[in-house]
Amino acid sequence: MSLLHAATPLLAEDWINFDTHSLKQLFWADTISGLTYGSIYALVALGYTLVYGLLRLINFAHSEVFISGAFAAYFTLKFCGFTPGDSYATSTIGIILFLILAGLVAAVVSGGVAVLIERVAYKPLRARNAPSLVFLITAIGASLAIQQVFFVWRGANAEPGIQLVIPQPELQVFSATVNNVQIAIVVAAVVLMVAIDQFIRRTRLGRGIRAVAQDSTTASLMGVNRERVIMLTFVIGGVAAGIGASFYIMLLPAGVIYNGGFLLGIKAFVAAVLGGIGNLRGALLGGLILGLAENYGQTLFGGEWRDIVAYVLLIIVLMFRPTGILGESLGRARA
Repeated sequence: MSLLHAATPLLAEDWINFDTHSLKQLFWADTISGLTYGSIYALVALGYTLVYGLLRLINFAHSEVFISGAFAAYFTLKFCGFTPGDSYATSTIGIILFLILAGLVAAVVSGGVAVLIERVAYKPLRARNAPSLVFLITAIGASLAIQQVFFVWRGANAEPGIQLVIPQPELQVFSATVNNVQIAIVVAAVVLMVAIDQFIRRTRLGRGIRAVAQDSTTASLMGVNRERVIMLTFVIGGVAAGIGASFYIMLLPAGVIYNGGFLLGIKAFVAAVLGGIGNLRGALLGGLILGLAENYGQTLFGGEWRDIVAYVLLIIVLMFRPTGILGESLGRARA
């Protein structure tokens, strides 16, 4: 009994840091930071949710689509003359133009990598009517192969950061100071997610995607080109991941590393499942909730619990909502 009593304080105070005081103090700061990270998760989660909604395929290689965009944005800035560790006197308009350029290059590269993965890894399997397990194994293999290509090319060390935009306080939300980088990421990510959602729901190409997701055979009989729709879906997911990658290097300038997409990709997948995989709005909701939960969790329990809180939250939600919070698939989405 004495041993049990002696162990109890260790579990309560040392192993788990249950710090409600810090959570109260940092609540609004954690909220702003959580929404910022959550916006990036949402953009990457979009690729998972689109591909799953269309093909019932978990594209685990999507994390490497993301990191391809991060490398592309990084080397675009280096090509434009920006070097790690320097400060720049570039005008605000100039900085915006360079950021747009880096984002566009990242979007193109990520979109191209996504299509390449689909054409090389998945299309031959569809032609042979391969079972779902083969697609899953191929996705994991493609992810590891691309990771190793980056490792051979750039080595194991992260690229030194290029901080083109220096965070500057812009407004006060209760006790939290919101900087320009956070505002730009959240606003741009939400606008992009809304634009993609409306594209899928309102346009002819978007209706084609929903038709193939609902019944590919009937859609083909109605004149929808299934292969073109699949390629378009991978492009949209890749472009969103590339833009998310350009935001990511604004937030974490030194985060570009060969395996940097792995953990973020897993979290984006968790966000997609949390919100309702196959649901575009669920990807946004899941990403924001995940970002908030991580930040609150690390303040309440300690930084080492950040990832654990995210996965425990997923398990709890799925216990009560197995299809995710929103749970409506792409094929059943209403116009």
